[in-house]
Amino acid sequence: MPNTSSPSRRLPVAAAAWLACCFVAPLTAFAQETAEPAKLERVEVTGSAIKRIAGETALPVQVITRDDINKAGVTTAAELIARLSASANNLTDGGSIGTGGFRDQMGLNAANLRGLGVSSTLVLLNGRRMANFASPGDAAGVDLNSIPAAALERVEVLLDGASSLYGSDAIGGVINFITRKDFTGVEISALAGNTSEGGANKRSATLSGGVGDYSRDGFNVMAVLDVQKTGSLNARQRKFIKELDIPGRLPDQLSSYGFPSNLALSSFQRDTLIAEGFSTNGKTVIDSRTINPAAATGCNPANGTLYLPAGIGGADGCTFDFMRDIELYPKSRKGSLFTRGVFDLGGGHQLFAEVSLARARTFYTGTANRGAIEMDVSKIPALAGSALNAIDPEGDDADERSITVRTRFTEAGLRTSELVSTGNRFVLGTLGTVGGWDYEWALNHSTSKVSDRDSQGYLNEQMVLDGYSDGTLNPFGPSSAAGLALYEKAQIRGEVRHATGTMDSLDFKMSKGLLPLAGGDLALALGGELRREKQSYHQSDALKADNILGEVSQGPDSDFGHSRNVSAVFAELSAPVTKQLELTAAMRYEHYQVSGGALSPKLGLKFMFSPELLLRASVGRGFRAPSMSDLYRPLTLGSAAVVVDPVCLAADPENTVTDCSEGWGTYNYSNPKLKPEKSRQFSAGLVFEPQRGVTMNLDYWNIQKSNLISTLGVDVILSDLNKYGSLVHRYSDDPATLPADCDSDPEDTTICGIDLVKENRGKSKISGLDLGLNLSGLKTGIGTFGVRLNGTLTLQSKQQTGNGDPFVSNLGRFLNNGVSDGVVQRWRHNISLDWELGPVSASLSNTYLSSYQDQHIIGKDDRRVSAYSLWNLSGAWEATKALTLRAGVQNLFDKAPPYSQQAYFFLVGYDPSYTDPRGRFMYVSGSYKF
Repeated sequence: MPNTSSPSRRLPVAAAAWLACCFVAPLTAFAQETAEPAKLERVEVTGSAIKRIAGETALPVQVITRDDINKAGVTTAAELIARLSASANNLTDGGSIGTGGFRDQMGLNAANLRGLGVSSTLVLLNGRRMANFASPGDAAGVDLNSIPAAALERVEVLLDGASSLYGSDAIGGVINFITRKDFTGVEISALAGNTSEGGANKRSATLSGGVGDYSRDGFNVMAVLDVQKTGSLNARQRKFIKELDIPGRLPDQLSSYGFPSNLALSSFQRDTLIAEGFSTNGKTVIDSRTINPAAATGCNPANGTLYLPAGIGGADGCTFDFMRDIELYPKSRKGSLFTRGVFDLGGGHQLFAEVSLARARTFYTGTANRGAIEMDVSKIPALAGSALNAIDPEGDDADERSITVRTRFTEAGLRTSELVSTGNRFVLGTLGTVGGWDYEWALNHSTSKVSDRDSQGYLNEQMVLDGYSDGTLNPFGPSSAAGLALYEKAQIRGEVRHATGTMDSLDFKMSKGLLPLAGGDLALALGGELRREKQSYHQSDALKADNILGEVSQGPDSDFGHSRNVSAVFAELSAPVTKQLELTAAMRYEHYQVSGGALSPKLGLKFMFSPELLLRASVGRGFRAPSMSDLYRPLTLGSAAVVVDPVCLAADPENTVTDCSEGWGTYNYSNPKLKPEKSRQFSAGLVFEPQRGVTMNLDYWNIQKSNLISTLGVDVILSDLNKYGSLVHRYSDDPATLPADCDSDPEDTTICGIDLVKENRGKSKISGLDLGLNLSGLKTGIGTFGVRLNGTLTLQSKQQTGNGDPFVSNLGRFLNNGVSDGVVQRWRHNISLDWELGPVSASLSNTYLSSYQDQHIIGKDDRRVSAYSLWNLSGAWEATKALTLRAGVQNLFDKAPPYSQQAYFFLVGYDPSYTDPRGRFMYVSGSYKF
């Protein structure tokens, strides 16, 4: 029986019980009311081509207003999305994490609703698409850095699949960022903030202006200019990193590449040294294949190279603690300009144009570069007197004179790079009425450009190899002045890769009331879209030739450019059969060049049970076409997390986990034969408004996907070699089957690479409940109060790794199986208490994510990761009608990320995909309106 008394299990139950009480209490109060019940507020909402009413559609829509954004003190779209209870794998503004240390899609901040993946969440700006982030990779989505957050009026989040209206990538939901319209005057605002421990400071300034009153002058032109900069945050600035005790708790997840360097021995070399009683730790004869002559003197703690017998370096070697001095949060510079103009053409027609320009520069600093260098035993002082040095250079065992030196190029400086991402979007269209039909059409040109530039720590590989070969560079201690000069000469600086994505589209829609029904007009909407998508990718000549140490080349034929055409038509019908019952139907046919097309239907029902209670439901189908990266991305070399090779363990009883653990190299393949994913969605819920200012909603949702586009996780592959062994390449394999960079050696069973291939495999199922509460205008003698709650209780989240395989759950459990990379928390909520008294107001909010089962690691006890709860407080003073001042504290109680033993992300000790390492952040802001 499960332990339902645990805090993590009690919370969702208690929250649901509390919400149920909220339902009952207003019902009792309402029974005593004699006044006529209030009507739900009417606003335009996302999710329909026909004008709708918030809370009265068959689809659940969550609205975040400009006031909500100001109270939260957020300045970027990524920060805003991180507060949605339906979101997963949240990132703070500016932070993006690599999974293998090779900068795959670094700089991308993207939305992920329901944990279904970035590629299944559609992001819109004013109801229209933007170009996806240009760099090829597993995620195909809009970079939230390109959203002009300062220009937003509100955000509408459609928490239901909407492929029938918006397209194939709307399976998880739609996030529609809606900018200000018809703005006049001038407004200046600024924000400055810093953390209590230092680092990750932020500065931002916004200038907004608009001229022309459309209703009076027939035009309006407005623009918003925003600039921001954030400071970097290093691990040494955070006490929680030290308190995590990563060397003591996770020594096996650190690195065997340190300075002074480890020696990686072959079995022959190890056995030879054991036979002559060789010791490196000064206590015992070596028994492993990783040794370090400096182990006896404690290695070199000053630069993070530690003696950790339980570490990846083992009892005979050294382990490098990269987490002691690593960047947790990058420095960034961001700027955006959004401008919109509307002009009255007369006769009920309007011309509109939008220009959105955004640029983000993110400066990443990593650990010093590393490499595996082959050196003759005679060049290694500690082995110069060993039996290995007596091997005949011309004899049969000559290869055993070559020692693999795992070194870290500390003297070359930290790896530093700059990623520049630009997103531009131009829209031109008209709207109006013709023959009783409301119409709108627009041309949309959107681009994303990404430039990745190295500035320090990336080296000319041949120059470095030559420097070790001739003794100029020393892997075991300080190099000479000549060696330091060689490191500087070997630095490679400049752009190493560049990607461009372009989207051009023509969309149109029209709607009309056809005939009267008992509840209103039978309305029809028709529309369509023609779209062309392009993606190109380029590597520098030095990278193509694989000359950059620290960068992984995709080969001389890595450059690619692909495009495809997409066409779609849709129709929507709204039938208010009675004043209580409305039926809706929508259907979209979408066709992708190469991938084919599919029909996505949807049916909705809205039933007004009483003036206070609305019932709603919807059912539909959808599909997601593979992205161009899924189809055409060139072969990409990468690195997995540190995983044990079971063949190595079984090959020699003397082999240890340290001997057989490595971040194995991976070969990542796209697949031009991929088929689209398919989905089925269902939702049902209610909206209850017992009196004005009190609204509650409860919605059940269920999404199933098949033909999942995924790759298998490395740990899944190695855990079932009977089934997936063909994906693992070993040096001892048939030379004809080995990748080009794997040198055949019949006696060496070490892994030289693992294939990660995009395939259609398996299904996923996820379902849950969305809960909402909004109490506003609660007047008391000490001010007016308001309470808002948005929570998500996920009931099921599970996937298959292949067709016919058993379903594996990642609900409340960290999972890395190639389909799911991370955790879906069982319960998430965001709740806020607002107060206002005259010109003074305050807001206290809490974001909560429930605890979960940590990633299962062989040789470690299973454990739970603690719940993550952040409190935020802000206050505002409307000094005059023109001047508003605000101050706030995010993470009021300085909550540190909870400890995790996850071994998927490069950063270890905690899960960087949803936690904020900044700690307490305090800010002040002000705005002045002319």
